[in-house]
Amino acid sequence: MAVNPSIVTRDLDKISETTGNVYESIHIVGQRAKQISSNLKEELNNKLSEFASSVDNLEEVFENKEQIEISKFYERMPKPSTLAMEEFIEGKVYHRYPDQEEGE
Repeated sequence: MAVNPSIVTRDLDKISETTGNVYESIHIVGQRAKQISSNLKEELNNKLSEFASSVDNLEEVFENKEQIEISKFYERMPKPSTLAMEEFIEGKVYHRYPDQEEGE
């Protein structure tokens, strides 16, 4: 069985050192991954909307090479969860605790 080269083993101590809790850190990474995913999806939809045709007839739909290249580019990009984890480990993710801020 072939191993995916994009799979990286992470040190749980390094992940949890920012928050003190592995699960909390993973939750923060997951929320950031959702943000990245929605931004990428919006960006891709904006680029692909330029190629949208108003014709719904299958006979008149044609293959657009630029549209295919844009789609392939986004398919080759790292997954949002990978990007979010890298940002978190590098300390580029800002997180806060809303309950604690309200009480202060």
